[in-house]
Amino acid sequence: MQVYVDDIIFRSTNEEMCEAFVETMKSEFAMLMLGEMNFFLGLQVKQLKDEIFINQAKYCKELLRKFEMDQCKAISTPISTSCKLHQDYAGKSVDQSKYRGLIGYLLYLTASRPAIMFVVCLCARYQSDPKESHYNVAKRIWKYLQGTKDVGLWYPGNVSLNLTGFSNSDFAGCKIDRKSTSGTCRMLGSILIYWHCKKQACVALSTVEAEYIATGSCCAQTLWLRQQLSDFGILLNKIPINCDNTSAINLSKNPVMHSRTKHIAKRAYS
Repeated sequence: MQVYVDDIIFRSTNEEMCEAFVETMKSEFAMLMLGEMNFFLGLQVKQLKDEIFINQAKYCKELLRKFEMDQCKAISTPISTSCKLHQDYAGKSVDQSKYRGLIGYLLYLTASRPAIMFVVCLCARYQSDPKESHYNVAKRIWKYLQGTKDVGLWYPGNVSLNLTGFSNSDFAGCKIDRKSTSGTCRMLGSILIYWHCKKQACVALSTVEAEYIATGSCCAQTLWLRQQLSDFGILLNKIPINCDNTSAINLSKNPVMHSRTKHIAKRAYS
């Protein structure tokens, strides 16, 4: 069961338990049953026999009209691979409230659009003094959404309940403080259930260290998810975490090197 203000979503594998819950709640509160969930807090939910599809197509279309981007030309990526944002002190300032509103709407879209998570969080760092260069990057996200309005999250039934983690990191991606950004996600079978993107707390001195920090963060979040799954009776002993940096993988396999990595991180903090 999930409660948001005066809206309640509940589900059970036992239909009788659902009916008993409804009767109990009606005896205490004035309730209106709306039936099977199709729309909730901007999320569209399509429930089929063996699968569920969640997206924010309606919300996305409304925002494109709101920001007069509904007739713009669609592009295939939310950000250019060569884009490196910075403070741009010499750039032309834009309306701060408009830019913050734009970023706020985009942040809510990341609930079903993990592909835009990195660039939205990148643009969100410059809300205190947004420039035209920042606004243009944010507008590119809307151009990407124009061509992918109906993209969402697909949850098929009867999948294997094997948890897998993926981690990645750029190196010194932020021009201001030279910090790297970690990106991680978790798959339950073929289902994406968790994604995360955050600037690292310390300055990594090498690509190995940046990847190692990202993998460590992924490991911590994976352990938390394993505990959550155990509450549902799903016990997982071996959970693979995928990293594309050979040196970081070798480092994680060698416990002797872990204390040395901590010293590196400590020096970076100081």
